[in-house]
Parts: sequence; C-alpha cells; structure tokens
Amino acid sequence: MSRVRTGPVLGLTVQTVLLAGLAATVGLDVAGWLAGLGYGVATCVALRRGLRRRGADRLGPADRVTLARGVLVGGVTALVVTGLDGATALGVLVPMTAVALALDAVDGWVARRTGTVSALGARFDMEVDAFLILVLSVQVAPAVGPWVLAIGGLRYAFVAAGRLLPWLRGALPPRFWRKVVAAAQGVLLLVVAADLLARPAAAVLAAVALALLVESFGHDVGWLWWHRPARVARVARTAAPTAATSLALPRGSSVVALPSVPSVRPRVEALADRPFAAHQPV
Repeated sequence: MSRVRTGPVLGLTVQTVLLAGLAATVGLDVAGWLAGLGYGVATCVALRRGLRRRGADRLGPADRVTLARGVLVGGVTALVVTGLDGATALGVLVPMTAVALALDAVDGWVARRTGTVSALGARFDMEVDAFLILVLSVQVAPAVGPWVLAIGGLRYAFVAAGRLLPWLRGALPPRFWRKVVAAAQGVLLLVVAADLLARPAAAVLAAVALALLVESFGHDVGWLWWHRPARVARVARTAAPTAATSLALPRGSSVVALPSVPSVRPRVEALADRPFAAHQPV
C-alpha cells in the first residue's frame, strides 16, 4: 500500500481509536460518534485527493503534525455534539482543544525548519483551524447567544460568496495581522468554552473575537474589490491612449514621457489552490 494511502488512512484509524477511548471514559452518544467519524472520513478523503492532485507520494513532517491536530479536532467535535443534549465533558474538551491550538504553531515551524512548506500543507492547516473555530462557536453558543455562530461561519460564508463573485477568489498578499486574528479566535473561544468567566464577561470576550474577525475579513474583501481584474483592466485601458500619445511625439523631442503603469493585477486561482494567505479564519 502506498504512503499516499497509508498516511490519511492511518489518521482515520487513530481518529477511530480516540473516539473509542472517549466513549469508554467520558461517554459519546450516537450523534457524537457519527460526527467524529464523519469528520475523520471527510478529512481522509480530502487529504488523499489533495495528495494525488499535487502528485505527492507522502505526507510531509509538518503535514503529519497537522494530521495529529486534526485527529484532536475530531475528538473535540464528538464531545461538542454529544454535549448538545446534556453537559459537555469540559475536563477533556478544554485540554484537548488547548493541545490542538498549541500544535498550530508547531506544524508551521516544522514546515519551515524542514523546508517542506507547500500549498497543500497550508490549505490542510487552514481547514483544520476553520473547522475547530466552527465547533468551538457551536460549543459556546448556548451560553453566549446564537450570534457567536458568526465567528465559525464567517469563513465558510466568504468561501461560498467566492463561488458567486469570482473576484473574491483572488490571491491575497501575506498579512501578519490576519494570522494574529486567526490565532486569537481559537484562544478567545477556548477561554469562553472553559466556563471560567461570568456570562457577561464571556459575551464581551466573544464579541471582541467577532469584531477582530469582521475587521480582518473586511480588510481583505476591500483589498480584493480594489484589485479585482475588471477594475485593473479598466485602469490599463485608460492608460493605453496616454502611452500611444507619448510614443507619437516628434523625433525632435528630446524627452519621451512614458507613463508608469504599476502591475497590480492579482493572480486569480481556483479555490482548491489558494494559499494559506487567502484567509485563516480564519
């Protein structure tokens, strides 16, 4: 069996073992089992497809760290879904989530350290982060209010809008603040989920997380709108007559003024090939 198959399948196997351990200790209902297994299967299928599409024959060292983090997210998902009909085992959910968030810094470091940075690894990392934020927002929604689901759903709404508006699929430039906001979402939601704060304070903390996320997405949407291909094309057409006029100056002219038109046209890519900088909702 090739490593393309064994890597994702191994992750699914470990996911199943983790779910069995959770069921034997804190308990999982049928919905929790189905949610955890469904997440594991979807991750396995998507990862295998991504590896084959890019001609990769194995998971890189950073990808294996991300896969381990993804397995933990599957466990968190099962616990949250099980807790929808009762109390969530916070004594297990909180440390498991904390480890998953900590590993988010490890996989990037490993990728840079080993020289194995790849578009697939960045996309895999982004999807795991986004789903964890979604699950945590579901966890805190009963205590804070349904509006907090916007934190987990905003990134998926952005992706859905990109299917209708092609300019939203443009490649974004790297932005450090985007990464800070993405990391803050998980930390702030975990603090709220730990149930250590009074309800008003928890609501304020969740509101801060949402405000940061809206600002980050708003900045990126504005940038993509300003640099959309249709606008850049109009700028180029407007500048074209000026260039023609400058080139038509008499030969006796001592200076030929050529306009400087900056190349600002973004590279438009398919959603599957978008880099990590596209948005880390995270």
